[in-house]
Amino acid sequence: MTHALPLPARLRPAFDGFAPLKVPNYRRFAGSNVLAMSATWMQRIAQDWLVLQLTHSVAAVGVTTALQFAPMLLFGLHGGLLVDRYDKRRLLLVTQSTVGLVSVMLAVLALTGHATVLVVWAAAFLIGCATVVDNPARQVFVNELVGREHLKNAITINSAVFQLGGLIGPAVAGILIGAVGGGWAFAINALACAVTVTMLTRLDGRALHPAPAPVRHPHALREGLGFVLRTPAIRYSVVMLAFLAVFTLTMPVLLAAFATEVFGLGASGYGLFNSLVAVGALAGALGCTARKVLRLRTVVLSGLLWASVLTAAALMPSVPTFGAALVACGVGSQLFFQAGNPLVQLSSGPQVRGRVMAVWVLVVLGGQGLGGVLMGGIVEAIGARPGMLIAGGVPAVAALVLTAVLARRGALRVATSAQRPYVAIVPR
Repeated sequence: MTHALPLPARLRPAFDGFAPLKVPNYRRFAGSNVLAMSATWMQRIAQDWLVLQLTHSVAAVGVTTALQFAPMLLFGLHGGLLVDRYDKRRLLLVTQSTVGLVSVMLAVLALTGHATVLVVWAAAFLIGCATVVDNPARQVFVNELVGREHLKNAITINSAVFQLGGLIGPAVAGILIGAVGGGWAFAINALACAVTVTMLTRLDGRALHPAPAPVRHPHALREGLGFVLRTPAIRYSVVMLAFLAVFTLTMPVLLAAFATEVFGLGASGYGLFNSLVAVGALAGALGCTARKVLRLRTVVLSGLLWASVLTAAALMPSVPTFGAALVACGVGSQLFFQAGNPLVQLSSGPQVRGRVMAVWVLVVLGGQGLGGVLMGGIVEAIGARPGMLIAGGVPAVAALVLTAVLARRGALRVATSAQRPYVAIVPR
């Protein structure tokens, strides 16, 4: 079952979790990402809340989520193929420019009072199309910024930056929506896209570590899927991710319902709940920088923990207890993603990594697209609390089944090192 150079089963590499920040190109990229991720979360919150204001329907918020993530379901694998074949920096320049233009349009319409739900849905779909390429390109571009030596820690820092944006963005969006309306959130995202484009043009191209382009052949997509299916570390991680993406990652739908129907807190409560999840996620991401060994069983057990905490959150009777459970959900989410994302990336070779990560992103975003409609309908039909019980309960059961499967297969374990970031799957 070993698919790369074997490493000692009990390897404990030297650790410097923030070493990638010593690389100038990566430092610029990470710095601009703090602004970009904050603005992206601001736009996402403002977009969902604008649809809720226009329609007074939680199900309509679910449709918005579905439209934004549907392109990944339709074209996600092709996006990964583009990432493997073409220059990642140029692809990011195109995608960020596209998102910036769409955000300008939304800002103008929202600030002038001409926004309609159909316009917001169309904008969500266009941004989703850009995300088909943007998201896997961002994931894989880290390889070129830091090279092999710092890859695992750079992936971890990227996730922490994403969660920092998730902490800042919803809080600022909640303040903006309550004070001056959500249109300014769209304007800020357009500005953040301009900053990202500027940063990409200022990177030192001589210091990049471009991956060799794969040999073009008519079965490139099948090759990527085949690699995912025959690599246990990737296959089981993606299965666990699929359940979590469809049910547990539909937090905007669930939190909108809790903010309005359960606790009656409105826009400020919605922003607060999202920020509490991000607080826990940031803490979890930073804590995971100390992880030295990647294990497949950690991925599954972290998914079980995350889903179980969400199930418990559905039963919390007050805002403080519900908020505390949301922080724990954030921690659980990062325990899962900081185990799964690096494991999947490091389990794939550089020539196929774009396609492998496209599968990962497809499941993350496509699952949310399907789950947005599914959970929106469930919440509308049976209420917020039962809906959240389902959102946590189904992935928890799936995690228990996967745990039993892995136990019967010998509890596979994956070891990796910062000095030599290839992995080997070895028995416990």
